[in-house]
Amino acid sequence: MRTNLLRTAAAAALAFLLAGCAGSASSAVGREPATGASSASSAVRQVPATGARSKIASVKGSRITVYGTKEGVAQRTITSPNDYGARRVFLVERDEGEWLQVLLPIRPNGSKGWIKATDVTLAETSYRVEIDRGAFRFTVYDGDRAVRTGKVATGEAGTPTPPGRYFFTELVKPVDQGGAYGAYAFGLSGFSPVLKSFAGGPGQLAIHGTNRPSGIGTRASHGCVRISNDDITWMAKNLAIGTPVVVQG
Repeated sequence: MRTNLLRTAAAAALAFLLAGCAGSASSAVGREPATGASSASSAVRQVPATGARSKIASVKGSRITVYGTKEGVAQRTITSPNDYGARRVFLVERDEGEWLQVLLPIRPNGSKGWIKATDVTLAETSYRVEIDRGAFRFTVYDGDRAVRTGKVATGEAGTPTPPGRYFFTELVKPVDQGGAYGAYAFGLSGFSPVLKSFAGGPGQLAIHGTNRPSGIGTRASHGCVRISNDDITWMAKNLAIGTPVVVQG
C-alpha cells in the first residue's frame, strides 16, 4: 500500500490514496459503518459475546476540543467529518462520566486525550480485530469468542506494520473492485513509523483487500495490512467504524 486517503470534491467521492499501501490511486465512495453481525459462509461459528465491550464516541458537531488532562487546558481542536468525509469517531479508553479519555488518530501512534462526554454520542461494540504479525494472521473476536480468522500480508522489513492499539476511522469502497485495494478498505488511526508523508498524505495505515492474493501470508506491503477480498467484505458488513484493532507479534 503506497498511497493516502484523500477527499475529492466531485460528488463527495473519496480518492483512496493510502500512504504505506500498494498500487495506484483509485476513486472510491464512502459507505456507512456496519451495525449488524450477520454470518458468512467462511466465518467461524458465531456465538453471543461474553467479553468486554468497547465504547465508540461519535462527534456531535463540526469540531471537538481535546484536552491534555481532565478540566485542563485545551490541547487541540479536531474537525468532523474527517478529511475523508467520514464522521469523526474515537475509541474510548476510559469513561469517567463527564469526561472520556480517547485514543486519538494522530502521531505519535497511541496518543490519547480527554474529551467532554456532552460533545459526543456513545455506542458500543463487542467486536475487536487482532493482527498477529509473526503468524501473518488476523482474528476477529466477538467478546472472547473468535468469529472469523484468516491470513494477512504485512509490511516489508524496511516499512513495517507497527504494533499497537488502533481503531477503524473510515470505510471506503473502491470503484475499481479489481484494483490494488480490493473490495473495501478500512482506514486505521495509526501511521507508518517510516513514511512520514507520501503522495500528499500523512502515511496513514489501513486494512484492505487486494488484487494480489498470492502476497497474503508474506511481508509484502509498505505498512498496511492486506487481507483477502472475502475477508474484507465480511469485515465491511459486520464491523463498525471505531472497532478496536490490535497489532501484535
